Amino acid sequence: MNRTTLSLIAGTAALAAVTAFAAFDPPAASGAAPVAAAHLPVERTGLLCPAPSSSDIADTSYTSFTPVTRGAARDGAARLVAADGTGKGTGKKTGQPVLTPKAPGTPATGDASGGDAPALIGTADGGFAPGWTVQETTEVAVGTGRGLLGVNCAGPDTEFWFPGASTAAGRTDYVHLTNPDDSAAAVVDIGLYGKDGALKAPLGENLTVKPHASDAILLSTLTDERQTDLTVHVSVRSGRVGAAVQALDDKAGGDWLAAAADPAGSLVLPGIPKDATDVRLIAFAPGDEDADLKIRLASPQGLITPAGNESVHVKSGMTTAVDLGDVTRGEAGSLVLTPTGRQQVPVVAALQVVRGEGDKKETAFIPATAAVGTRATSADNSAKGTTLALTAPGGTATVKVTASAGSEGGSPVTKTYTIKSGTTQNIEAPVPAGGKGTYALTVEPVSGAPVYASRTLAVSEGGVPAFTVQTVSNDHGTVAVPQTREDLSILQR
Repeated sequence: MNRTTLSLIAGTAALAAVTAFAAFDPPAASGAAPVAAAHLPVERTGLLCPAPSSSDIADTSYTSFTPVTRGAARDGAARLVAADGTGKGTGKKTGQPVLTPKAPGTPATGDASGGDAPALIGTADGGFAPGWTVQETTEVAVGTGRGLLGVNCAGPDTEFWFPGASTAAGRTDYVHLTNPDDSAAAVVDIGLYGKDGALKAPLGENLTVKPHASDAILLSTLTDERQTDLTVHVSVRSGRVGAAVQALDDKAGGDWLAAAADPAGSLVLPGIPKDATDVRLIAFAPGDEDADLKIRLASPQGLITPAGNESVHVKSGMTTAVDLGDVTRGEAGSLVLTPTGRQQVPVVAALQVVRGEGDKKETAFIPATAAVGTRATSADNSAKGTTLALTAPGGTATVKVTASAGSEGGSPVTKTYTIKSGTTQNIEAPVPAGGKGTYALTVEPVSGAPVYASRTLAVSEGGVPAFTVQTVSNDHGTVAVPQTREDLSILQR
């Protein structure tokens, strides 16, 4: 036996003793179905919460929730620390909320006051990671952007689209960028697109976000052009960031504008409040081709076409806006955009929604969103002021909705609903039995067509119908893991 063979045997034995080598199974025999990948709970989740407000009278609440997931680890933890810009993640900055989740299945809450509350960087591992959700909700009584502002803290990424931003007089819009990395800066470009195409914004290029830090960039400082409707494109050259747009109006309140779903030929924008007094659609086609889209409203009775707004033509590289007025006319509704022909041209879109009249107006945004998927979670709900909207534009669906235990006690309650094809329903969501405090709603499709969802929080502040809307999509609690087998023959190749 030669030296090469001995070395190979020794190396093989040592490798087998340490770990088994995982190799993909070969394709199944002709005609046989491939083995499905297993779906296992994720082991680590990262979330980023933007700095909530610069107002001295802002009151912010944070709600953390992890749904109970079968097969998840029994240990682990979740924590939120300040984006302090030191790369150390100390979390000691003034105003950071104290939020310590104790167990999956029960919400944990924290709060902050004033305009010094920092952006937060969150990590969850073990049993706290699958489906971890954090909601940031801020109340501002007076001033620019007064009202209720809410945002789901989201994971980092490398590209974001925000149709619905503005540099018009009376609007103050910021792009918040947060870098979760402890040691490396992120380099970011911010592009602005108006009704005539790209705006000159050289100051939006090659922006640096320091490690473990957050920056708020005022859009009006990036360009001299003042436009009512803009699409903001955030692209990351190196690293990853969290991104959200804070849109504040001098007279009509404001809210967070979350990133829209990835460009697609068909889009769903769920859960327009039934008492909306004005709805504005903002769409953008990022590719080289124009898009022609049918506009339909999924009402409680089915899909209908708004009179006078049957379709919209979206020119390539230009932001297009359509005023839909009080399109819901007192009923629940979701907007459904589909191609007028066979050609699928990718677009991004969002709705700017207004409730109230005169000087009692309040504004929120509904970006196009992905379907609920396997499971979706919404935190920071209460028995009063919470509306869960479900829509199934492509076919009838059965959905299970679970209210978690309350943050101050109680036990979960589950109800099942049938959403008819092409309709939107504002369901009477369950509440925890004997529950106190805030609670989470978990949405799980049981059968049928894809379901889209959003949650509205509403309060009355001095006669202003303050509200905020968050879409509810897949919480990514599980990940597909391919079937594997031990294959030591790879060492001889």
